Amino acid sequence: MTHPRFGIHPSWVIVLAGVCAALHIGKLPPALPVLQTALNITLVQAGFLLSAVQIASMTLGLAVGLSADSLGLRRSMLTGLFLLSCASLAGGFATEPTSLLALRALEGLGFLLVVMPAPALIRRTVTVDQLSGRMGWWGTYMPIGNALALLIGPLVMAVLSWSVWWWGLSAVSMLAWLAVWWCVPDVAPPAPTSQQAASVNNAWPKRLALTLRSAGPWWVSLSFAVYASQWMAVIGFLPTVYAEMGLTARLTGVLTACVALANVSGNVMSGRLLQRGWRPPRLLQIGFGCMALGAMGAYAQWQGVGLPMPLRFFSVVMFSAVGGLIPGTLFSMAVRLAPSEGTVSTTVGYMQQWSAFGQFAGPPLVAWVAAAVGGWQWTWTVTVTLSLLGVVLSQCIGRALVQRNEAPHG
Repeated sequence: MTHPRFGIHPSWVIVLAGVCAALHIGKLPPALPVLQTALNITLVQAGFLLSAVQIASMTLGLAVGLSADSLGLRRSMLTGLFLLSCASLAGGFATEPTSLLALRALEGLGFLLVVMPAPALIRRTVTVDQLSGRMGWWGTYMPIGNALALLIGPLVMAVLSWSVWWWGLSAVSMLAWLAVWWCVPDVAPPAPTSQQAASVNNAWPKRLALTLRSAGPWWVSLSFAVYASQWMAVIGFLPTVYAEMGLTARLTGVLTACVALANVSGNVMSGRLLQRGWRPPRLLQIGFGCMALGAMGAYAQWQGVGLPMPLRFFSVVMFSAVGGLIPGTLFSMAVRLAPSEGTVSTTVGYMQQWSAFGQFAGPPLVAWVAAAVGGWQWTWTVTVTLSLLGVVLSQCIGRALVQRNEAPHG
């Protein structure tokens, strides 16, 4: 455990750094209409801009996790924030799509360098009793960042320009860099208990082999993929669904931001419930079950008629809020089921890689179902199927915890 500097505990600074990184992910969707006009970006080019970060995560997640364990957790986070700041600063000067796409890929690398080491760094700065709670808060970095981008971005671009939006986030990233530099100490990992442990911690091929041979990282990663695929599919198409219902663009943005923010409550609650002794498989099963029910309430129809709009909105809020139990729990499980102290970032990197695959594959699958049936009324079947798979995987995580002699309480 480390003591606060300047009255701010290092773990909170790490969470804020994650929110800053997520702002760069969320800054693009509200800017796309403006960019299409300003830079003559086609729909296909817009799609590549949106998927650039997911492609980077799918291809580099595990490698960046390994490098974070080797480079040093704090140094990796500082490098990522610096890349985000530089890429966003340069992106504001872009005059054509190709350069913006290249800088978007660089932002994807910076994002990974920030979020990969964060759980391991939090683990080293808090006590055992605080760990689950902080992991719950860490799970909020993405919904908070996306929601803030959805709320602030359109206002900045309406009053100023998309370039100012990019430059502003560059400045925010540099402020986050300074906060990490001043408030987060370079905490060394606990000394290995044996020569074999030291060998595993220091040699990346052995860390990689140990991670991939262990069951825990696989179950956690696959569970995150199942969660991320349906989250991105439902939330990603929500503005389109609302637009088809005749809602204004401003109201659509506010409602979507509210749904994203609802996810924060589940993440925070997961940490508190884990601290109170709730079993991780139970939290995962509750989360997946409510995601299935929420998607059914939002999209299912009976004889061509769905639920009234208020109930549909409540359903998708439940989908997001209670589903938030899943990422908070899985981040905590990634720390606990990593095969060694030196493989925590590698495990998180592997989980991020599978999460990106889910985000990449989920929306096209839902879109294919919607196109096949001529509407959204059967897309809930995808979520229900994925949620059932998530319930099975949660049982596997429970068995992995028992095998690690970490059988949860309650």
